[in-house]
Amino acid sequence: MTPRLITDPTEGAAVLSLLQAAFAGMDGRIDPPSSLHGMTPASLFATAGEVWAIGRPPVACVIMTPRAEELYLGKLAVAAAARGKGHCRALITQATLRARSLGLPKLALQTRVELTENQSIFRALGFVETGRSAHPGYLRPTTITFERPV
Repeated sequence: MTPRLITDPTEGAAVLSLLQAAFAGMDGRIDPPSSLHGMTPASLFATAGEVWAIGRPPVACVIMTPRAEELYLGKLAVAAAARGKGHCRALITQATLRARSLGLPKLALQTRVELTENQSIFRALGFVETGRSAHPGYLRPTTITFERPV
């Protein structure tokens, strides 16, 4: 259950497959649709972030992107069959270690307003809501930002 940094782009297809399966339940629930729909295996590695995963093939993953004052966690996913086994917590622990190694004081992530179950998970992992924002063209909040000190 130890997270590993994925440096081999040939693993991108397996990570993308995990993300697509894990995010499939959001289709029709969130508006606007997930940016995942425009992602390709290559684009996973074209970001400024690092792709971390658990398992071969991956059963959990997260993209960690260093920013000026935080380590941003994007596309955090755990396969349905692997949920409840501590994989999300292991990825958050790895992110905490990574943030400390980079001298960053906090972790940040976002989830959609509609995904109340994700909000509960992040709160249970010590994250607190720090803001709400709207996607371009939306008048209502669509995203909630959560942060946690490292």
